[in-house]
Amino acid sequence: MTTGDPDTSVDVVVIGAGQAGLSAAYYLQKFGKDPDRGFVVLDRSYGPGGAWQHRWPSLTLDTVNGLHDLPGSSFAEAVDTTDGTVAAAEAVPEYYRAYERQFHLPVRRPVQVIVVCDRGEYLRVETDHGVYAARGIINATGTWEHPFVPWYPGATRFRGRQLHTKDYRTADEFAGEHVLVVGGGISAVQLLDEISRVTDTTWVTRREPAWREEKFSPEIGRAAVALVEDRVRHGLPPGSVVSVTGLPLTPAIRAAHERGVLEHLPIFSEITEHGVRWPDGRQLDVDVILWCTGFRSSLDHLAPLGLRNPGGGITMTGRLATQVAADPRIHLVGYGPSSSTIGANRAGRAAARELVDHLDEQARAR
Repeated sequence: MTTGDPDTSVDVVVIGAGQAGLSAAYYLQKFGKDPDRGFVVLDRSYGPGGAWQHRWPSLTLDTVNGLHDLPGSSFAEAVDTTDGTVAAAEAVPEYYRAYERQFHLPVRRPVQVIVVCDRGEYLRVETDHGVYAARGIINATGTWEHPFVPWYPGATRFRGRQLHTKDYRTADEFAGEHVLVVGGGISAVQLLDEISRVTDTTWVTRREPAWREEKFSPEIGRAAVALVEDRVRHGLPPGSVVSVTGLPLTPAIRAAHERGVLEHLPIFSEITEHGVRWPDGRQLDVDVILWCTGFRSSLDHLAPLGLRNPGGGITMTGRLATQVAADPRIHLVGYGPSSSTIGANRAGRAAARELVDHLDEQARAR
């Protein structure tokens, strides 16, 4: 698709074309905004799929922790899901590509948003392909571009390799090495299971892993979203939706339990040249540290707007806590309660509805 001409004026710029961004675009169109003149979607990637196109090859339709339909379209109808071994990095982009075409969404790529500034009556969106003047913004940049690695003393001394979940491709690259997997989320467990099949592993977590016996349900998802939503409404850093849903005991994870792979150690206190050390002096030599420690929201391009509180959070309001309390022209979807596929669609709808209503109100007041 073509990129925007410099100084393009639109009502709404949607930044990001993952699930939250496409959902918001769908509802903007449904609520009366014309593609291109009424809104555009700017996506930094070369092709559809959001963060899914970058996931590791072994993450298949059978092993992925939940896929959710986009509004108005069924994943199962758009993509052949009978073969569960198909990589999510192939199936989901195929679905998103079909979705963009089906609803004629004005996605422009690859367009990198560099910075957003307040210019009074409009927001100036500077990109590597021109400048947009927007009356409102729906930011849906997600978290994939901001991997989080916590700091520990001695990290720079380690002579082995340090990688993040984002860097992982295949377990075979670690054959013959001792891999330390750090993190208590679903990605840590999945990668630990895979890597342990080909080499020695050790698992460390900051908290006791929370296993979920029951099948994941909408009720569990809504409860998790509500907890995170409460935090952002009070201006606190959001935390993770997935962190409060628990770890599902799938057949693969039960098998890993039986193999003894999921015996974990508490987090270490220091990194040494050849491994890690605990407060009691215990040491472990490893070749690789794999940080499965999550991501943070990609919001650096919004820094000039001064949205963050002193504690690092952003106070959110609106029906589903997508609206920035300090500036109702700005909605964040994929932040806080909508940071996973559990809440992305509803957040996209709420953001689109509230922003369209706000802009209409502004127009009537002029």
